[in-house]
Amino acid sequence: MTPADHGHSDRHPPGHDAERVETLYDGQWLRMMRRGHWEYAERTHGKGMAVIIVAVTPQDRILFVEQYRVPLAARTIEMPAGLVGDDHAHDTLESAASRELVEETGWEPARVEVLLTGPTSAGMSSERIAFVRATGMRKVGDGGGVDGEDILVHEVPRADAPAWLMRKQAEGFELDLKLWAGLWMIERNPDGTSAQ
Repeated sequence: MTPADHGHSDRHPPGHDAERVETLYDGQWLRMMRRGHWEYAERTHGKGMAVIIVAVTPQDRILFVEQYRVPLAARTIEMPAGLVGDDHAHDTLESAASRELVEETGWEPARVEVLLTGPTSAGMSSERIAFVRATGMRKVGDGGGVDGEDILVHEVPRADAPAWLMRKQAEGFELDLKLWAGLWMIERNPDGTSAQ
């Protein structure tokens, strides 16, 4: 695949294009690559895209999910999220966000709006995420994820969310740092204008 296939710019340092790209490992979900001396991971589906969903219930509660993450060997607190195109070849950012929100939390949005896309860890992976704001929420199920994901849903009053997150960290949970960007985007657009 070329960088353009992953939605990346074609701007490279001098000589970058001449460097050979080598596949070191090709798994079901991840591929380990080397370009020159640089090793990095890329997703094997959906052009390496994932979505993270910023969602607030009609009761003004932010939706967080808790689950065990194998790479960290710990339980984490995150916003609902998922891969684009993992099971659905014609997935869009919007359809993936709606599906994952229902699967993980049991809440269905009337609308989803893609706010911003960008890399998650540019030095280690070609993965990119899209922040998506979900609105017009209605409860349609229990959530919990699929295929043994064992997700716990937390509905936290918006005013209490930062303090609640810090209490969870003190209890030993790993916190996804993108949570703070998500909290900011509840009320604001990426350019700083009001989301209201």
